[in-house]
Amino acid sequence: MPSLLLKRPLAVIDLETTGTNVATDRIIEIAIIKVFPDKSTQSKVKRINPGMPIPAGSTAIHGIKDEDVKDAPTFKQAANELKMFLENCDLAGYNSNRFDIPLLVEEFLRTGMEFDVSKRRFVDVQRIFHLMEKRTLAAAYKFYCDKQLENAHSAEADALATYEILEAQLGRYEHLQQDIDGLADFTKEEDYIDFARRIVMQGGQEVFNFGKYKGRPVKEVLKAEPQYYDWMMKADFPLNTKQKLSEIYHNMMLKKL
Repeated sequence: MPSLLLKRPLAVIDLETTGTNVATDRIIEIAIIKVFPDKSTQSKVKRINPGMPIPAGSTAIHGIKDEDVKDAPTFKQAANELKMFLENCDLAGYNSNRFDIPLLVEEFLRTGMEFDVSKRRFVDVQRIFHLMEKRTLAAAYKFYCDKQLENAHSAEADALATYEILEAQLGRYEHLQQDIDGLADFTKEEDYIDFARRIVMQGGQEVFNFGKYKGRPVKEVLKAEPQYYDWMMKADFPLNTKQKLSEIYHNMMLKKL
């Protein structure tokens, strides 16, 4: 059976959180299954105190209550440990391109710690599944591995199941490349600038992907209406979006000098 070809470690990540808003919600549990090129693995599972109440609707999904994390470290306290564990790793998960990785990056940004993902490749197992079969994680586990997913919404169980599914997908689909570069290219969607996809690349330039200026070049909008930059920086956008917008804006200003 074909198996994953790794040039460097692959960190398979799953998060349990206070909710689904990348800009405002927080991590309360993180599981990382670190797979090395020789297929040996290390795992890290950590509860996080989010510094905010966990909504009842979220507890109903993953079972984690406020009292379960009251003595856990905050993300800021755990950040260095997590960063070191993820050093030199590519990243994978289930719906990770749209949620787990963006929220993880957002948490690092909140601490002021640099977590560079520019050289990492991302593999979204859900994306492979949806491109091939159109299903959910539990159904994917049953479909590919013929197993029932026990302890669903336990971060470690979900992360382990995700890695098993990825290995099974390689065995099922002969045309799938077995290396991370090939899988990352296959699962990549639009060419986005920020994880929230508020800014995307079109025709070689950054373009707004929301609101009244959707489809218009960012630099063109900021040049004509610089107050739009101020509005976005003060509004409730993810820090990653603001970071990328600032980079574009500052590059514009430097070119004027």
